[in-house]
Amino acid sequence: MEKKQETGKLLPELFLVFAKIGMFTFGGGYAMISLIEDICVEKKRWITHDEMMDVTVIAESTPGPIAINCSTFVGYKQKGLPGALAATFGMVLPSFVIIFLISSFLDRFLEIPWIVNAFRGIKTAVGLLILDAGWKMLQKTRKNQKSRRPDLFLLFAFAAMTAANVSAVKISSIAVMLLCGFVSLALYLARERKGEEE
Repeated sequence: MEKKQETGKLLPELFLVFAKIGMFTFGGGYAMISLIEDICVEKKRWITHDEMMDVTVIAESTPGPIAINCSTFVGYKQKGLPGALAATFGMVLPSFVIIFLISSFLDRFLEIPWIVNAFRGIKTAVGLLILDAGWKMLQKTRKNQKSRRPDLFLLFAFAAMTAANVSAVKISSIAVMLLCGFVSLALYLARERKGEEE
């Protein structure tokens, strides 16, 4: 009976937590990562820092928005399929309702002066949220790394994406991630093989 009560309390909590994240975070999945980490790792302790890093990488390299993938993972880890559905629905519902309402009178909405000025400030805040999430991930990666390889991958990915943006060449961030993953795996296998031969 106690377990049922706990489950009954946790499912609405998962829904409400992710509904709050979905409602008050602008700028898409990358801007939400910092808030998801703050609530799910620091406050609720639903997942660890390492799990957050892993799920961010997995969510980025699988189909679907990164924030929704993260919410699904956290919900599933807590309460299986019901938890995944509660967390995912909580993340999606506020955005759906807000976009539905805005689309009903979009032209008039974008002409309201205080809305236009508010969005200018929001754009800056979104950029800062994305930088914050990236900085935290970089710090954790450097703290856990045992070699200089992650730094080399970071520099390669940064150089590739910067060069692509400067030269207006379209390059997929997923392709860069897959390439780095392939090279890292190849180096690992080569090292393992060398160790066996010795």
